[in-house]
Amino acid sequence: MTETKNDKAWGKLFEKYDIKNKIDREGYFKISSTQIKEFREPRLATKFDHRNNLPKQFKNKYNILPITRGSYIISKFEAYENLREKGNKTKKAKFPTYIQSIDYKNITSEAVALNCAYTAGIIDDFIQDKDIKPTVSGRMSSSGFEFNINLRKSNNKLPIKVRNSQIEIDGGYEGRNYLTLIEAKNTIPEDFLIRQVYYPYRLWENKIEKQIKNIFMTYSNNIFSLYEYEFKDLLNYNSLVLVKQKNYIIDQDREITLDEIVDKLNKVNTVDEPEIPFPQADSLPRVINLAELISQESRSKDFIYENYDFDPRQSDYYTNAARYLGLIEKHKIKNKANYKTSSTGRKLFNLPYKERQLKLVELILQHKVFNRVFRESIKIGIVITKQEIEEIMHESNLYKVNTEKTYRRRASTISGWINWIIELIDNT
Repeated sequence: MTETKNDKAWGKLFEKYDIKNKIDREGYFKISSTQIKEFREPRLATKFDHRNNLPKQFKNKYNILPITRGSYIISKFEAYENLREKGNKTKKAKFPTYIQSIDYKNITSEAVALNCAYTAGIIDDFIQDKDIKPTVSGRMSSSGFEFNINLRKSNNKLPIKVRNSQIEIDGGYEGRNYLTLIEAKNTIPEDFLIRQVYYPYRLWENKIEKQIKNIFMTYSNNIFSLYEYEFKDLLNYNSLVLVKQKNYIIDQDREITLDEIVDKLNKVNTVDEPEIPFPQADSLPRVINLAELISQESRSKDFIYENYDFDPRQSDYYTNAARYLGLIEKHKIKNKANYKTSSTGRKLFNLPYKERQLKLVELILQHKVFNRVFRESIKIGIVITKQEIEEIMHESNLYKVNTEKTYRRRASTISGWINWIIELIDNT
């Protein structure tokens, strides 16, 4: 497996400071930015927004949190929360026609996504407060607070003291009754770092009398997804619970009928299998999101797994899946793999929501194995079994799929993508 720059740096740090043995003896290890800087820029060496970003020395063992502006604590604590949708239907929002300085059809950053969500009334609708105005945002000091954090595979907790650590708030919105703090992402992660909502919450709950609302927001494929979390115990980092989740789309037709998808099925011309690894990427929304991000700027393989919620192996799987659909292309710069959007991808991401989804359906169903599985599935109203999918795969001359284990894994991807097509109808 590819060794990242963070893997190399933390390998040297673990060896030099005997970190593993000190955690085993004392329960934690504190490390300074100065110590880290000997091997890697501290900002880059400690930015792990998702579990997949962790260096190999940490994975399934340790996590790291900042405790001052220049120091961190490493231990066997639980720092992340899985992100789960509640399967809600998507609500339409209206964008004011007089606004010309923001293009909600071309959102390229978290900041623009937040501005669009506020301008279209999405934040107002989700928060349910009066007279909401943008107030706090940007980098600031956390001030001082203490908390307990759960230790992995244990009923024990580790007490932690934070003193003037740096925090960043993507968006803060105050109304009559609440101050709402939002952490925004233009990706679709599997999990998120609780610190990104907990540290700002602890800072502001001590500063004002109003209740704090903690929101995690994602934007991808024209959909805004908002998640509201509540900390049941102020002093417990892991006490957050999801209390509300909604999805929104701005000013676009979302209704897709079975007849429209069947029309695509009947008209699509099937293609020969490309000489690209057959997809092993069960989440089609994440494939779309990755292609969407690459459409904004060419990205290196290293950049993808260091900055998005993918480990190196997943990075290969999802980039290959996007290549399989013809959304991105692989090329080399200085003998290193890079990815750029294809002409198909550029056209796709300029389409309105409904046309975009139907084009994606077409790109999937042009592959014979997906085409056959979908035809069999709509006959019975649900996706056919994995065993039935594997039987179709065996008859489809797939590129480099030649072991039963590989067939089983790829069948899971086919099932996931066909489910995505069916859910386009179910969620209208």
